[in-house]
Amino acid sequence: MPTKGKQYDNESISSLKGADRVRKRPGVIFGSDGLDGCQHAVFEIMSNAIDEAREGHGELIIVTRFADHSIQVEDFGRGCPVDWNEKEGRYNWELVFCELYAGGKYDAEGENYEYSLGLNGLGSCATQYASEYFDATIYRDGFEYKLHFEKGENVGGLQKTPTDRKKTGSIFRWKPDLEVFTDINIPAAYYADVMKRQAVVNAGVTFRFRDEVDGKFATQDFRYENGIIDYVTELAGEKSLTAPVFWQTERRGRDREDKPEYKVKLSVSFCFSNTVQIIEHYHNSSWLEHGGSPEKAMRSAFVSAIDGYLRAQGKYQKNESKITFNDIQDALVLVSNNFSTQTSYENQTKKAINNKFVQDAMAEFLRAQLEVYFIENPFDAEKIAEQVLVNKRSRESAEKARLNIKKKLSGTVDIANRVQKFVDCRTKDTERRELYIVEGDSALGSVKLSRDAEFQGIMPVRGKILNCLKADFGKIFKSEIITDLMKVLGCGVEVQNKHVKDLAAFDLMNLRWNKIVICTDADVDGYQIRTLILTMLYRLVPTLIERGYVYIAESPLYEITYKEKTWFAYTDKEKNDIVNGELKGKKCTINRSKGLGENEPDMMWLTTMNPETRRLIKVMPEDAELTSQIFDLLLGDNLQGRKDHIADNGYKYLELADIS
Repeated sequence: MPTKGKQYDNESISSLKGADRVRKRPGVIFGSDGLDGCQHAVFEIMSNAIDEAREGHGELIIVTRFADHSIQVEDFGRGCPVDWNEKEGRYNWELVFCELYAGGKYDAEGENYEYSLGLNGLGSCATQYASEYFDATIYRDGFEYKLHFEKGENVGGLQKTPTDRKKTGSIFRWKPDLEVFTDINIPAAYYADVMKRQAVVNAGVTFRFRDEVDGKFATQDFRYENGIIDYVTELAGEKSLTAPVFWQTERRGRDREDKPEYKVKLSVSFCFSNTVQIIEHYHNSSWLEHGGSPEKAMRSAFVSAIDGYLRAQGKYQKNESKITFNDIQDALVLVSNNFSTQTSYENQTKKAINNKFVQDAMAEFLRAQLEVYFIENPFDAEKIAEQVLVNKRSRESAEKARLNIKKKLSGTVDIANRVQKFVDCRTKDTERRELYIVEGDSALGSVKLSRDAEFQGIMPVRGKILNCLKADFGKIFKSEIITDLMKVLGCGVEVQNKHVKDLAAFDLMNLRWNKIVICTDADVDGYQIRTLILTMLYRLVPTLIERGYVYIAESPLYEITYKEKTWFAYTDKEKNDIVNGELKGKKCTINRSKGLGENEPDMMWLTTMNPETRRLIKVMPEDAELTSQIFDLLLGDNLQGRKDHIADNGYKYLELADIS
C-alpha cells in the first residue's frame, strides 16, 4: 500500500510574493540560476543605460567589475525617476526596484523610448531582488537620490539631498547573491564581449570597462563611430572580396491582421570574403545568439537574389542543382542591427525573436537591395557569383566523396533517418560530440528535453538487449538494437565473422563521438541494462573501452532536501554522510530519486548531462583479459564459478545494500 502524502486541498495553493518571486525561481526570469543567469542580470541593468544613450542622453557608459564579484554600472542619462509619483500614489523607486512589470517603457505612445532594449519592466527589480545588496545613486533635478537594498528589501528609504553636480545620470552597484545563483564569478571576458557588441550596435557611444585586479583598475574602451559598417570592415580585414556596404530603411506593419501596427528600423552591413565568415544579428541592441526572424529573412533573401542572378547570367551548368545558403554563408560577413517598437522575444533572455513582420519586411528589403546592388556593381556581382559557385561545387564534391566512403565503411548513407529513434546533435566536430545510450522511449523523451542539442545525441535501446556473451554472432547481428547502435557509433566492429554483413571492419578514425555515455536508472534493472550494454561494447568494440571513450552517467539515488536546498547522494554511504554530517540533527526530507523518464528537464540536465555538474565514470579497464574473465564469470554459463565468486567477494558490497 502506498503511504499517504501531505493533504492536497484548497489550503495547499500558495503564491510567491515580493523578492521570493525572483529569489526562489531565478531561472524563470534570468533563464538560469547559474552563471548565465547571473550574467543576464548584469545585462538587464546595462540595458537601461543603453536605452538612455540611444535616445541621445549620454555618450558614455562605465561598467566596473570589482574583485569581490560586485558590479557597478554608471551612465550619464537623465537619471532614473525615483521621487513621488502622483498618478500612481507611490514612490517611483518602489515601482522601478520593487515591482515586476513596471517602468517607463509602457506608455502607449512610446514617448520615452521608441526602440527599447528593456521592454518587460523586469530588469532593475529582478536584479535588485537577486542581490546580496543593491545600491542606487541617481542625479537629476538638482538632487542626489540614494537607495540601499539588502536581499530584496529596502533599508532606510529614499535619501534625497541637493547637489552641485551638473551631470545627470545613474550609478548602480550590487553584488549577486550566492543564495540565488550557484556561481557569481563573472569572468572579465564576458564584460568585454558584451560591451564590444553593444558598442557595435550603438554608434558613437563609448563603453568603458574597468576591471579590478590586485587593487588596481585596468580600463578598456569600446567605440564604433559608424556602428556596424565599421565592425564589418574590422571583421573582414583588408582582403575582402567586396567593399562593405550599409543599408537602412524603416517600415510599418503588423504580425497579423488583428494585431496592432508597429514600426521597424532595419540596418544591415555586409561584404563577401574568401577568408572570413561571420554572421551576427542584433535587435534593439540585444545580440540574437539564436537568430530567429532576421536570420530566416537574411537566408531567404540572399539565396533568392543570388540564385536569380546566377540564372539570369547563365552561370549554372546543365542540370546543376540550386545553391543553398551554406554556399553563401562560407563567404559572407554580415551584421544586422534592427529595432522595432514591438518585439516578440522567444523568452526573457532575448536570444531570438519571432516577429513575422520583421522577417517579411527584412526579407523583402534585402531582396530588392541586392537586385539593385548586382546591377550597379557588376564587377562585385561577378566575384560574388564565382565565389558562391566555387563553394557550392567544392561542397558537393566533398559530400559525394564523404558519402562514398561512408557507404563503403558502414553500409548506410543517412544514419539519422535509417536508425529508428536515434536523435543526432548539431555539431559535426567529433571532438565535442557525446552519445547518450538510454533505455526506452520514456528516458529518450526526458533526455531529449534535458540535453544540449548542440553536442549531445541520444540512442535508445528497446528492452533487454541480447546478452552478448551468451548469444552467438548469428543472433547478435540479427538484432536491430545492436546493429543500429553500431551504425550510430560509425567505427565498425572488431569481429570477423560471416554474419557481419552491413557493418564495416573496425576503424577508430571513423568513430563519430568523443564520449559514449551509458545512462540508466540507479536501480537493479538499470544496473542490469548497463552491464548488458557494457558487455556488448566489450565484445564488439573493446578498443573503445580500452581507449577511454566509454563512460557511465551516475544517476543520484537520493534527493535530500532541507530548507529549499537539495543535496544529491549517489550511494547509501553518501546519503548517510550527508544526513549525519552537514545535516546532522536537522529535519530533512529524503526521497528516492525518480527514474530518468520521470525527471524534470532542469533536474536531468543538472545531475546527468551538464558537463559542469554531472558525474561520469570512465570505463577504462587496466587489463582487458581480466575484464573479459569477470564478464564471462558474471554473465556466462559457469554457474558454479559465479556462486564461488559471490561467496568469496560478496561481503565487499554489503555496505551498498539497501537494508532499510
